[in-house]
Amino acid sequence: MNPDRKTVIDRLCSQPEGFAPIVNQTSGRLPSVQRLGEIVKLIREVMFPDFFDDKAPGAQILRHITAVRLDTIYSELAAQIRRACRLMRASDIDEDEIAGRFIDALPSLREILLTDVDAMFVNDPAACDRAEVIFCYPAFTGMLHYRIAHALLEMGVPLLPRIITEMAHSKTGIDIHPGAVIGPYFSIDHGTGVVIGETCIIGHHVSIYQGVTLGAKNFVLDDNGQPLNIPRHPILEDHVTVYSNATILGRVTIGSHAIIGGNLWVTHDVPAYGRVLQRPPVNHRFSDGAGI
Repeated sequence: MNPDRKTVIDRLCSQPEGFAPIVNQTSGRLPSVQRLGEIVKLIREVMFPDFFDDKAPGAQILRHITAVRLDTIYSELAAQIRRACRLMRASDIDEDEIAGRFIDALPSLREILLTDVDAMFVNDPAACDRAEVIFCYPAFTGMLHYRIAHALLEMGVPLLPRIITEMAHSKTGIDIHPGAVIGPYFSIDHGTGVVIGETCIIGHHVSIYQGVTLGAKNFVLDDNGQPLNIPRHPILEDHVTVYSNATILGRVTIGSHAIIGGNLWVTHDVPAYGRVLQRPPVNHRFSDGAGI
């Protein structure tokens, strides 16, 4: 072997600085992004078979296929939870019990997703019907991944929820942290560039548009200079509307039925029924070659 090649191999096999030895300490394979994608696909087929199951089976066959798919989701999800727990040193989690609880939660997940579909439909005159929302809208894909990931996070599953939401982020440009709490009838129009931070709390019947950021204004550091994970993102109460490219930062509260206009920077509370809008543009007349 080329001596230089041996040096390359030694360097590649050494542990990067700041990382604990992963393979030796976990004694098993790491979570698979590909397998998680397949699990999400199966969940989508189980919850919305008319839309995502091209086999179109009859009612009795559908029940059998659904049972088989649920068994597959259960076993595959339990395996991925086990791998994530090894990596994150979370030894107190029963992956089989959590996978079972997740299966039991699927009907409720579908119910709240259908409220999101309804909100997207009634808020968009361009939508012909609710089927178009499910088939075509990136916001539906983003919310499907978010609702799955948030449910897993609430059950104590490490790492996997973030992987699942980042799948949707890569596909749609919608970045929703699984830790955010989002009520039913949530509508995102267009969706590109939307960012919703980890500690956001969003009520029901809230609508936001493309380019909206619900982010942190700053970070509180501990004695070692590391950021503390404390509430730092906005609270949007019920029936709030936030128009395109608005940025709302910090632990501020936007009261119910408030409207935040487009292209605004908001770092303060807004009362219920409040309106935050841009000033009208100032018109100037120029003559004789004069300009701004």
